[in-house]
Amino acid sequence: MRLLIAMMKHETNSFSPIATPWQRFVDWGAFQGAEVVSAYRGTAMPIGSYIDLAEAAGAEIVSPMAAEAMPSGIVSADAYKRLTDPILEAVAKGGIDAAMLDLHGAMVAEETPDGEGTLLERIRALAPGLPIAVTCDLHANLTRRMVDNCTALIGYKTYPHIDMHIVGRQVGRILLDALAGKVRPVMAWGNRPILAQTLRMGTDDEPMKGLVEAARAAERGPILAATVFGGFPLADMPDAGLSAIVIADDEPDAAAETRDRLLDKAWARKEDFVYRHEPLADAIGRARKIDGGPVLLLDHADNCGSGGTQDVMTVIAEVLRQDLPDVAVAAVWDPAAVDEMARAGVGSIVTLSLGGKTDMPSIGLAAAPLTVTGKVKLVSDGEWVCRGPMYTGVTVMMGKTAVLQIGSVEIVVVSRHHEPWDLGVFTSVGIDPRAKRYLVLKSRIHYRAGFAPIGTATITCDGDGVTTSDNELLNFTRLRRPIYPLDRPNNWKT
Repeated sequence: MRLLIAMMKHETNSFSPIATPWQRFVDWGAFQGAEVVSAYRGTAMPIGSYIDLAEAAGAEIVSPMAAEAMPSGIVSADAYKRLTDPILEAVAKGGIDAAMLDLHGAMVAEETPDGEGTLLERIRALAPGLPIAVTCDLHANLTRRMVDNCTALIGYKTYPHIDMHIVGRQVGRILLDALAGKVRPVMAWGNRPILAQTLRMGTDDEPMKGLVEAARAAERGPILAATVFGGFPLADMPDAGLSAIVIADDEPDAAAETRDRLLDKAWARKEDFVYRHEPLADAIGRARKIDGGPVLLLDHADNCGSGGTQDVMTVIAEVLRQDLPDVAVAAVWDPAAVDEMARAGVGSIVTLSLGGKTDMPSIGLAAAPLTVTGKVKLVSDGEWVCRGPMYTGVTVMMGKTAVLQIGSVEIVVVSRHHEPWDLGVFTSVGIDPRAKRYLVLKSRIHYRAGFAPIGTATITCDGDGVTTSDNELLNFTRLRRPIYPLDRPNNWKT
């Protein structure tokens, strides 16, 4: 048996000014051939589970491409071609018995608003009967093209995504059982006009907690898998929003009934998917009154894990203005500042225009650096391995990295975007996050994977940036309408 195993992942923020050329995938990790298996065997990733299943089955692995990039703007035509061509060429050669694909589900490229659906459609055009298993992110914007061109599709049930390997193994086994004639997968999918906000999708919180529990409870009898996708609201494309998919063993009616039950439950909770704002000064003021630490301060509007520039200084400036003590920040993206600190050398006192290098025309904000004076504490290569529950075993490459100390505030400054979901973002540069009074994290929910266990309190800080939860700042032009909460429809069928 020959199994094609590939990965293509990017969460596209249509409002982000950060370009997405091929090099962005190379920076995070783009592998081909035998390198794919070497890079991902034993990792807690869907592709890692695929490799485990294939090797256990004694299958020959064909691995044409495995690439991922941190979220950013529209994927360039060149990058999309470099991602998809090797996969399509491998299929075109023939001799493939099945495919296992580790995708995201919210890729928007210059040539298509549905990066994953277009890839799957092209695969099926080359090999119409090819059995295909797909894993998608919880933030996938599910489309008919995606579903119609695969055999079994599943999504993560956790946010932060600590079950990636589990769902990869689940859908991989469904595919192998189908090849062996043990099951006959049929799928039912649908959506509701809910543009759920990412801050309201944490699966430890309602409303997603109840939806995920319902999906898990449904996975018995003929139901092989059930997924509720929160969707990715910053991808301005027609299908953005909440959806669900159910895989059943040769019982389409059971799949459809389960899908409808999950979607109706989501529609009934639509108001709970809206984030409520608080003035930034008030949020930081509340943090000052909390004894003990570390208190987690979330700079969520500038989260590079959703396509943020990671150089907006609004929240950091307020932390400095209110003179919060004993603070560590992860992380500010400013390659020029890193280079300047490296040239000055460890121990030097430097004055920098930190951050604020990127205009954000989609939300009407100009670049606004913050002039600071501090001490260069450390310079490193920024490379380390995730040891926490998310991306376990995967090597992180933040690029050349420096730590700037401003009084009792230590700021990690990086040359490549990276969202802080693992303690390694601090420990790799000599900072013990457990010992800090405050941790400023440019993250939304993924921070919970590594930091929730050590935090004494969490405060959401409404700063500026293209991962804002303020829909009034965003000009959607491709999104289907009406959709809640932009239009507040009373009936999802209208």
